[in-house]
Amino acid sequence: MEDLKEKKQELRKKIDKKISDLSRKELKQKYQAIEDQLFEFANFLEAQTALLYISQPNEVDTRPILKRCGQELKQIVLPLFHPDNNGARFYKLYNIESDLKTGPGNIVGPDPDRCKLVNMDAIDIAIIPGIAFDEKGGRLGDGTGRYDRIIPKLPATTRKVAFAIEDQMVAQVPMDSHDKYVDIIITDKRIIYKI
Repeated sequence: MEDLKEKKQELRKKIDKKISDLSRKELKQKYQAIEDQLFEFANFLEAQTALLYISQPNEVDTRPILKRCGQELKQIVLPLFHPDNNGARFYKLYNIESDLKTGPGNIVGPDPDRCKLVNMDAIDIAIIPGIAFDEKGGRLGDGTGRYDRIIPKLPATTRKVAFAIEDQMVAQVPMDSHDKYVDIIITDKRIIYKI
């Protein structure tokens, strides 16, 4: 167990170094390629309600995607995590400029006073964050387990999709029994369907 924890931490450091070695221009181009693929991706285009996230360090930057969704009138839902019960509620985002606030753990999320609560059953596609991924859909998150708790609660029909630049793809992510997989990974070069 401790060995697996160490492997995960080593992988986070390795990805952090890979991303740090990229210039801002290179990163921006890679993120733009992911955004372009997303807005041509049939599952996303057909979805009525999409779960997205506000990116943390070493995750694909989602703010431009959220802005574009607002311009294209795509219904976007963001999670609001509750540290007291390790749960999350989902809120419809109307305006990225005014509907976000910093909450517990310094995590930016939807402002429940400005956003409408949405039932999890309404989510058609869920964009799941991560730091490293493999072609089997294995994902390494930030270590909090928040999304490992969300994924099994999503409807079975909800596509679980992740964003990753190719530098975040590895041969195999070290996985625990409680770690959850994604179905599809959109990178700056390709779309990977879980093997």
